[in-house]
Amino acid sequence: MEDKILALGIDKMLMGDEAVGIQAVKSINEDELHGNVDAVDGGTGGFYLLLYLEDYKKIIFIDASLDDRPEGTATVIEPKFSKDFPKSLSAHNIGLKDLIESASLLGDLPKIFLVIISIKKIQNLS
Repeated sequence: MEDKILALGIDKMLMGDEAVGIQAVKSINEDELHGNVDAVDGGTGGFYLLLYLEDYKKIIFIDASLDDRPEGTATVIEPKFSKDFPKSLSAHNIGLKDLIESASLLGDLPKIFLVIISIKKIQNLS
């Protein structure tokens, strides 16, 4: 999997953040030209995703962010440590930070990119 890239959508439809991560990986999977990109719905994150961090050399996380940018703004960052993740990620950000921290303790981290899409608010849909 050395040349493979993982696009990992982090979201949950019930969070009310439009599930941008889920929609992104769904779109990638529907596109027959995605080549060396595997796209996976990572749900709301969690330690079960550690296997992906071990299997891929490059990972693109896609998530929603509560921030001051206009709604729909896409931003790409390269976090190196859990502290580098924006504080404004939607409700599951602690899981992503813990995941990165745990992976760093286990060995080398893959090259990580975080694509965040700005949202105005998280709606309680339950």
